[in-house]
Amino acid sequence: MSEKVVVAGVGMIQFTKPGASPSYIEMGADAVRLALKDAGIEYNQVQMAFAGYAIGDTTCGQAVLYRVGRTSIPVINVNNACASGSSALYMARLAVASGQVECALAVGFEQMYSGPTRSAFSDRPFPRADVQPIQDELCADVGEIPRNLITFGGAGREHMHKYGTKMETFAAIRAKASRHAANNPLALFKKVVSTQDVMNDTLMWPGVMTRLMACPPTCGAAAAIICTEAFARKHGLRSDVSILAQSLRTDPVESFEPKSMISLVGFHMAKAAADEVYEKAGIGPDDIRVVELHDCFAHNELLTYESLGLCPIGGAERFVLDGDNTYGGRVVTNPSGGLLSKGHPIGATGLAQCYELTHQLRGSADKRQVDGVQIALQHNLGLGGACVVTLYGKN
Repeated sequence: MSEKVVVAGVGMIQFTKPGASPSYIEMGADAVRLALKDAGIEYNQVQMAFAGYAIGDTTCGQAVLYRVGRTSIPVINVNNACASGSSALYMARLAVASGQVECALAVGFEQMYSGPTRSAFSDRPFPRADVQPIQDELCADVGEIPRNLITFGGAGREHMHKYGTKMETFAAIRAKASRHAANNPLALFKKVVSTQDVMNDTLMWPGVMTRLMACPPTCGAAAAIICTEAFARKHGLRSDVSILAQSLRTDPVESFEPKSMISLVGFHMAKAAADEVYEKAGIGPDDIRVVELHDCFAHNELLTYESLGLCPIGGAERFVLDGDNTYGGRVVTNPSGGLLSKGHPIGATGLAQCYELTHQLRGSADKRQVDGVQIALQHNLGLGGACVVTLYGKN
């Protein structure tokens, strides 16, 4: 595992609303072509590919990549819920770092439907069925609202009860996301909203959540070319961004015992992954100045500040109120606008985060640019569960 791994190219297409996008095949192929162009290589130089998606039939990755070329390379399809894209990136990085290949491709895509996510199968157990009773017990007082809203809203409510966090704080996170997205041409929702606008939006859970606090389902694709530094030198590719450390973690016992909604939504997975990355890289959370994290709900963004160590446990509200999560503060979180404003095409999300942070490290993020970026952190979470934390560095 001695090969230095660089991000030689990234590509991302404009995310769109369900029903307004091309097919996943076209979107995925376009993102791959953009990443190849950005890297300055041909598809026949890629030696292995990993395709992340959550909603689709078998071999969707092959369907996408056959549009780009038929070169007989291994194509591995990756389904790890909302962490599918970053899991594909993890596999590509692993293949390169281990010396199995010199150049690998990771692509993520999703052609989504409107409304809450749901199981594609009604004749078999739901993957989280064994832990669903925990949520049913802890949120027994909640009426008929979509399961994911109960899951993440319940975690946010638990934080409110434990630490006195106010609903307005979640609204402030959503308002911050809109300000960042206004500078991102690839964000779906660019309208700037205020904290009060978010509070006044349609109420989904009284005292806990309005509609704007939840990310929208969207369609889209993103891709990255991962290679060794030696491959980059040999072919004249840029090698100014590298992956310094990466961790993929699943649920420990603490996710379910003792019973806690905060634990149930991946807090311990995220903390374990982040701690491993910090240890591998020899840095701490105080060194982080920019992060793209999994803000599927404003509530999860707040919880993730704490799981990544960006602020003390119970200190997330103060972190928000002090402006430490935006430009001029300590850590610019989701300069892209995040899932809340950019959209969340499940399989594409992790690679869209890679796209953003690669441009931040290159200094090519235009109006979104965070000054003096040398390292950047990525957090992508999928319930079920998987959490990938990736640390990038500027060479």
